Amino acid sequence: MPKIDAGDTAWVLTATALVMLMTPALALFYGGLVRRKNVLSILMQCMFILALVSVTWVLVGYTLAFGKDVNGWGIIGNLDNLGLKGVGADPGPYAKTIPASAFALFQMMFAIITPALIIGAFAERKRFKAFVLFALLWSLLVYSPICHWVWGDGGWLNKMGVMDYAGGTVVHISSGVAALVAALVLGPRVRRESDRFEPHDVRLTVIGAGILWFGWFGFNGGSALAADGHAVNAVMVTNTAAGMGALTWLTMSWLHKGSPSVIGAVSGAIAGEVGITPASGFVDPSSAIVIGFIAGMVCYGAILLRERMKIDDALDVWAVHGVGGTLGILLTGILAVSAVQAGKSGLIDGNPHQVVVQLVAIVAVTAFSAVATFIILKLVDKLVGLRVAEDEEEAGLDSSQHGEVAWQL
Repeated sequence: MPKIDAGDTAWVLTATALVMLMTPALALFYGGLVRRKNVLSILMQCMFILALVSVTWVLVGYTLAFGKDVNGWGIIGNLDNLGLKGVGADPGPYAKTIPASAFALFQMMFAIITPALIIGAFAERKRFKAFVLFALLWSLLVYSPICHWVWGDGGWLNKMGVMDYAGGTVVHISSGVAALVAALVLGPRVRRESDRFEPHDVRLTVIGAGILWFGWFGFNGGSALAADGHAVNAVMVTNTAAGMGALTWLTMSWLHKGSPSVIGAVSGAIAGEVGITPASGFVDPSSAIVIGFIAGMVCYGAILLRERMKIDDALDVWAVHGVGGTLGILLTGILAVSAVQAGKSGLIDGNPHQVVVQLVAIVAVTAFSAVATFIILKLVDKLVGLRVAEDEEEAGLDSSQHGEVAWQL
């Protein structure tokens, strides 16, 4: 019989706390990047998702994602675990040395931060009422099914053998693609001649990025679900890729714009962490340097492309998370080696078929997230309207949506 291990349980609970901290950290990261009149709206949206998904995950989100597969189709979990029924102190099917409830709690934090990432795309122009409805529907109808496909027992991508250690598809591609769709559906922010859309407080962004870097150790390391060598490797490669991503982005922006950008450095670190997320349980530190370098370079290029296309993804969620997650999944299929985790190998370790599996996952998650997000946005628009009025947007969402301001000047 499986036996609870105190060390493994303690590590997973610690990792859960680290990942939980990432959503408030994201609020600071995003909050510093918007204009002063909209910072509270960002903080509120992140904290609201933290509260909302904490409840919906317990009620129905977990069972849709990790419940027993319905009819063997690999699409969605059944409702046996409504209200976390049967998910208690004993080990469950997903982790043999920690309580099933600890696994559910850890996964809850992933379900929380994923829709929170999308906030950056529609920042400064979405009605709070529309945001509430969108966050509820997206977390249940997009996140939970994709989670089941990739990580659920019987999920169709899981059965294909996709390698996604901590959420390249489930978290980053799904949210990055949704962000791009949201930016296109809502349209650009209202721009006056004097508007420059510049960050109002880079200090907040740097603090948020530092806490995100710290929390990512739990994000990837906790996905080992044990206090073992796999967890250590995941933390090591996470830190390495973040450093390389920061160095790469900083260098490119320095050469391109003539000055070493602070925002560029922290954005590069996030890009490196996104890229390593799916690979963190399957690659060694030298490969993490490669992933961080490619992620920093390509994600920076994706921002330049987005600017040329005049798509107002306000905080570049697609360029960092959508593109970075896609790169991470693909590079996992290329760079994974069985020396890190037995039986898990990629192209360089003699398993070219893994690249095909990874590509199937990329296409499937991208298509599903794009279509489902578009439908949800159109439904929300019909029910409550997506955008604030032009005068409300000009006044700022802090005062027009929440009746408060962040800075008393």
